[in-house]
Amino acid sequence: MTILVTGATGNVGRHVIQQLTQRGAKVRALVRNPAAAKLPDGVEVVQGDLLDVDALRSAFQGVSTLFLLNAVVPDEFTQALITLNVAREAGVERVVYLSVIHSDRYVNVPHFAGKFGVERMIEQMGFSATILRPAYFMDNDLTIKDVVLGYGVYPMPIGSKGLAMIDARDIGEIAAIELLSRDRAPDGDALTRINLVGPDTLTGTDVAGIWSDALGRTIAYGGGDTAAFEQNLRQFMPVWMAYDMRQMAERFLTDGMVPETDDVERLRQLLGRPLRSYRDFAAAAAAAA
Repeated sequence: MTILVTGATGNVGRHVIQQLTQRGAKVRALVRNPAAAKLPDGVEVVQGDLLDVDALRSAFQGVSTLFLLNAVVPDEFTQALITLNVAREAGVERVVYLSVIHSDRYVNVPHFAGKFGVERMIEQMGFSATILRPAYFMDNDLTIKDVVLGYGVYPMPIGSKGLAMIDARDIGEIAAIELLSRDRAPDGDALTRINLVGPDTLTGTDVAGIWSDALGRTIAYGGGDTAAFEQNLRQFMPVWMAYDMRQMAERFLTDGMVPETDDVERLRQLLGRPLRSYRDFAAAAAAAA
């Protein structure tokens, strides 16, 4: 049977597809522009998006399992619900959904609350599902690498509670493992939730120290000015999204993204290897500078 991957050309989606194809899975990717997709040989590429009901109906033909990943957009919740309903119409029983850690706690953050609503829909509809809840993607920090290099400041307002940052490659591999597990599971297999975290829970000062070691010079932590963070984001994203990100950053400061006691060991056993560290990520980014 076929696994349908949405969000296939994004950072995580590409890793998911790579891991699935390496494991011999039959993969279909839903993309907006097939000509620009550049996915591995053997992947069936179909055109469409999560609001195109006709394209979804076509894409779900012969599909056994869905990987649902949709971007942070104003109609993210609607996109997910339409996709789940069309999947159910097509007889799809198995879903792996990429949500976010603490979706049930960061209730004032729009894209967190939306993802928690999707989680509840998956549960209410009775899918055999795995809900993946990743913490902060360490890969996000590639967007501020120039600030770190040029100004000697780590500017992300991640605070002092700590974030268990995870590498997108680990997310992709775990998602592929769970998709194959779901695809082979018996009907009616229970819903599970898995926190996706990195091996270390890091504060802003910790991350600045890691960059200092990687670059061989002092990098300062920029602190927790979320108002300035929002204004900076407005330069390259819509106003609503910058505000959404500010709300998330404020929860970083008050709550952090701290894993449960057994999260790291659970993921290590699932992967059969250690999780990738932020120190390794920063060293690679510094070497590529």
